[in-house]
Amino acid sequence: MGILSQLSIIYLLWTAMVFCQYEDYDFGDEYDQPDHQHPYYFSPSTQAEVPHFPIPVECARECFCPPAFPLSMYCDHRKLKTIPNIPAHVQQLYLQNNDIEAVPAGPFTNVTILREINLSHNKIKFHMIDHGVFAKLSNLVQLHLQHNELEEFPFPLPSSLERLLLGFNKISQLSENALEGLPNITMLDLCNNFLDDSVLKGKHFSVMKNLIQLNLCNNKLQTMPPDLPSSLMYLSLENNSISYIPENYFSRLPKIIGLRLSHNNLQNIPRNTFNLPNLLELNLGHNKLKQVFYIPRSLQRLYIEDNDIEMINVTLMCPAIDPMNINQLTYIRVDQNKLTTPMSMYAFFCFPHIRTIYYGEQNGNVNKSTQLRTPVFRRFLTPEEYDEREDDHETHDQETEEYHEAENNYFYPYFQ
Repeated sequence: MGILSQLSIIYLLWTAMVFCQYEDYDFGDEYDQPDHQHPYYFSPSTQAEVPHFPIPVECARECFCPPAFPLSMYCDHRKLKTIPNIPAHVQQLYLQNNDIEAVPAGPFTNVTILREINLSHNKIKFHMIDHGVFAKLSNLVQLHLQHNELEEFPFPLPSSLERLLLGFNKISQLSENALEGLPNITMLDLCNNFLDDSVLKGKHFSVMKNLIQLNLCNNKLQTMPPDLPSSLMYLSLENNSISYIPENYFSRLPKIIGLRLSHNNLQNIPRNTFNLPNLLELNLGHNKLKQVFYIPRSLQRLYIEDNDIEMINVTLMCPAIDPMNINQLTYIRVDQNKLTTPMSMYAFFCFPHIRTIYYGEQNGNVNKSTQLRTPVFRRFLTPEEYDEREDDHETHDQETEEYHEAENNYFYPYFQ
């Protein structure tokens, strides 16, 4: 009896420990997202109450529901052609990389607390989405529909939505009221679609008062998008056909931190166009610029490669030196221009934090490129800076590749 009593006590203690661990587990913790996506932390103000469920929980037979994450259902990479029925308790639904063509209302009948849907890399068309199927999901915060076959902006959508990814579709139409009723949107990705100026001529984006990041790269724009909200911090417009920036365009966008306008047709930049107090990164590479322009004191990284610049007038970039308000510029990329001499030494007085000027090859005659005496100028590092770079495994041989790679960074929460 003594042994049995001891075994009974051990069993009871073990049971209590397991129960306590289950009760203490925070299902709202960060989870691993598929496709190497950056983790997204939901706003506490919109966080749905997480109920506790007995184990095991219901799961569609076509999918996988990890015991450690009972609120997530993984149905990705399974060659599915239809959406399986979704249990009522699911918060995160992953259906990317399948052959799904339609989004009917049926599978979502019992859904009450769904917060994230990933339907990217499928074959979904606009007319195959049941009207209002997403709008009824009152807790939905994140919706992935990139890499599909959408011809129009999907609407209506729930007012709870914060992040909407629609890149790599065929969207050429945007209904006048498509973006209304989305007060919580902070990130909208419309890159790699067929949007032109006529589609954006209305005040589509002005109603999105909390929009922080807008991606419109790889479309058919010839002018800057009108009426952007003052809340905007990141704007991606690369790979369009924009030829000019209206005067005072950015005066209504004082919070801009990152601006990308590479691969356009810009020729002249009015002197104070980028007089923005918070701008950290500016990419104007692969345009038709002939001269430089004023650099705000906050700017840290400037990309003006592959333009038609013959001389860099540092005085235009930095008309005055203010010891109490020092320029923060650390990196400039100026390769593939028409420079014949390096920048004036005055640049190092104006930009005392400058670490690297990447000259690379310069465009000479039509069929000939030239190279300045040094392709990369590097300021000598302090011992502390040198140790830091060694810790980060940054070597001289890696630098050129690193600088070129930076050109292709895509805003993803994206902006790096």
